[in-house]
Amino acid sequence: MRRSPRRTLARQGGSYIAVGAVQLLVDWAVFVALSASGVLVEPANIVGRISGAAIGFWANGRFTFAGEDTALGRRQFVRFVMMWLATTAISTWAVGHIDDTVGLRWAWLAKPAIDIAVSAIGFVLSRHWVYRR
Repeated sequence: MRRSPRRTLARQGGSYIAVGAVQLLVDWAVFVALSASGVLVEPANIVGRISGAAIGFWANGRFTFAGEDTALGRRQFVRFVMMWLATTAISTWAVGHIDDTVGLRWAWLAKPAIDIAVSAIGFVLSRHWVYRR
């Protein structure tokens, strides 16, 4: 029995949100801890995103997007890294700009919203490109 595309999309969306919530929490906590201790916002954001990505690549590949036409290997990792570099550039620019414009505390508050917005792009790319065979 084959699942309907709508049911699969709903399952994947729910799983992506659950994995993403864990990623976001880890990413944000690392970002705030580092930047509060004096690390510049841009490197703190990158280290935070690496922390979240370490969880997300495996969990989304193993659970969220797992299926007959998907895989979790070297090709998918290279695609993931390409996507991660692009989304991290956007996120890092945004939190850096906010820090420069209105300050660090606003960057802390804005980071989750920025990363949630960027994750919408990540969902589409992951579903249709990153984890495909």
